[in-house]
Amino acid sequence: MSQPLAGLLVLDFTTLLPGPLAALMLAEAGAEVVKIERPGGEEMRFYPPRFDGNSAPFTMLNAGKKSLMLDLKKASERERLIPLLTRADVLIEQFRPGVMTRLGLGYDDIAKLNPRLVYCSISGYGQSGPRVNEAGHDLNYIGNTGLLALQTGPAGAPVVPPALIADIGGGSFPAVMNILLGLRQRDATGRGCHVDIAMTDAMFTFAWYALATGFSTGHFPANGELALAGGSPRYQLYPTKDGKLVACAALEQKFWLAFCAAIGLSGPLANDVADPAATKTAVAKLIVARSAEEWRPVLAAADCCATIVATLEEALHDPHFAARGNFSHEVSGSSGKKLRALPVPIAAPFRSSAGEAKQAPRLNADADDLFHRFASAVQQGEMGAEQQHADEEAEAKHLGADAQAKPLSGGHAKQRRQHRKD
Repeated sequence: MSQPLAGLLVLDFTTLLPGPLAALMLAEAGAEVVKIERPGGEEMRFYPPRFDGNSAPFTMLNAGKKSLMLDLKKASERERLIPLLTRADVLIEQFRPGVMTRLGLGYDDIAKLNPRLVYCSISGYGQSGPRVNEAGHDLNYIGNTGLLALQTGPAGAPVVPPALIADIGGGSFPAVMNILLGLRQRDATGRGCHVDIAMTDAMFTFAWYALATGFSTGHFPANGELALAGGSPRYQLYPTKDGKLVACAALEQKFWLAFCAAIGLSGPLANDVADPAATKTAVAKLIVARSAEEWRPVLAAADCCATIVATLEEALHDPHFAARGNFSHEVSGSSGKKLRALPVPIAAPFRSSAGEAKQAPRLNADADDLFHRFASAVQQGEMGAEQQHADEEAEAKHLGADAQAKPLSGGHAKQRRQHRKD
C-alpha cells in the first residue's frame, strides 16, 4: 500500500532537533525529504556519541533523508535551489525570524515561484511579537512561559526536566500537525500557506490544569502546589528501600483506596483531603520500608495505577514495548552497521517497512541527482507550457470567424487548458 505522503517533496532547512524531527516524521510517512545544509554540514553531525563514523543523534534524526550542501549567503548558490523550490510541496525552516527573507527565500518570495507551497517556520517565539529576536533553548521556553515554575524540584536542589518539551511538544509535533493541515487546505483551495510555529505557544497548552485553576479562582499554583505537579499524595513519587521509586498516580477514588489497601495505609490518614502533607509522609514511610521488587507484585495485583519507575534500559526490554514494535525499525551507518531507529508517533500502517534499514545522508551526497532530476523537470514543464501556448494559438486560428462571432462560454480552449493542468 502506498504511504500517505508518497510523492511529496519536503525541503528541510532546519538543524538540531525540532525541525529535523518534524521532517523525519514526514519522511517516515513516505515524503521525499531533502536536507539543505551549510558548508561543512549542520551542527548535529558533530554531536556525540559517534556511531559507525557518524553522529548517532544525527543518524537517528535524519535517516532516510537526502543531503544538499549550499552556501545560502551566495546568490549563485540560492539560484541553484530554484528548481527544487518550484517543485516542493513543503518547506521547513528554523532560522531566526527574518533571516530567510533577507536571503530572498522568505514565504512571499517563494510563493511567487510556487503558490502551492506549504511553508513552515519554526522558532522560539514566533514570527512576530516583542520577543521575536530573542535567543533561547528549551529550558528558556518552558521557563518564560511559567510551565517550569509549576515544578522545579526542591528550592535548594532544582531539577532540570528530562524531556525537551518545547522542542518536541511545541516545535516538532505542532509543525507536523499544521503542515498536514496546510496540505489539506491546499487540496481544497489549490494554494499553499505560511505556517508560523512558536515553540512557546504550545507550552501554555501543557499548563492546561494550572491555567484552569488560575483563570477560575484567581490563584495560580506555586512550585509543587498543583495536584498533578507534586501537590497531592495521590500523584507522587515515593522512594523505596533500595533507592528506586514508586510512581503513584492513584487519582480516582477507587484506585486510591486500592493503593492504600495494598500498602497498608488505613484510618484517618487514608483521607488525603484532611491533611495531605500528613498522608504523604505516612505513605512515604510505608513505601521506603520495602524494596522495589517487593512492591512490584503487590502493586501489580492491586491494579491501582502505581508502578515501579523503570530505567530507559529496563524499558527497552519490556515485552510490551517490544510487542508494539517500538524498536523494530533500524538505521544503518556508512559501513552497514545497524542501530535501532528513533521511535516516532507514526501509526504502523503509514510508516515505512521495519525491514528497511535507512541511512543518514552523507553530506551533499545527493546533489547531482537532485539538480539533474528537478532541473530537468522544470525544463520539461517550461517546454510543455510553450507547446500548450502554441497549441492554443493554432486552435484560435482554426476557429476563425466562428470564435469571433460566438465567444466560447467558459472557453473551449480554457477547458482544454484546465484538462492539461489536471
